[in-house]
Amino acid sequence: MNNLLQKKSVIRVKEFLNNNLPDIELIELEDTARSAEDAAKSLNQQVGAIVKSLSFKDSKNNFYLCLVSGDQYLSLEKFSYLINDVINKANADEVKFNTGFSIGGVSPFAHINKPKGIFIDKQLERYKTVYAAAGHPHVVFGIEFNKLVELSKGSIVDIVE
Repeated sequence: MNNLLQKKSVIRVKEFLNNNLPDIELIELEDTARSAEDAAKSLNQQVGAIVKSLSFKDSKNNFYLCLVSGDQYLSLEKFSYLINDVINKANADEVKFNTGFSIGGVSPFAHINKPKGIFIDKQLERYKTVYAAAGHPHVVFGIEFNKLVELSKGSIVDIVE
């Protein structure tokens, strides 16, 4: 795992953080953080403190990002009701096109295309610090929940099963 911090997608996240919260450090993981369970194990944290960045599109192909606690499952029914439209999970190509990140490395911010909406699972409030991907499956960062909300400009909602 050499030069992960030099990858374009990771640099984009680091620059965003430097401009907003310069004290936040990126964490390189030996093992992948492709799943919340993997990230929690690598960081020695509870699974619920891991932010899953999930990408969706509506019937008009508008792109949405949902930040969900690692121990929760998004409710498609609740989310569809919230945006008053049918939603579908975005595929890997759509995620890359909309965010600039590959699945497993999607950051809560620094996207190349702004999502129509960002929704944050209120279950993440249980943790003072949460951990999110920083542009690569082996790079994450810790951030206070309230700062995550502020920087992502997301809405705190009940979107889990």
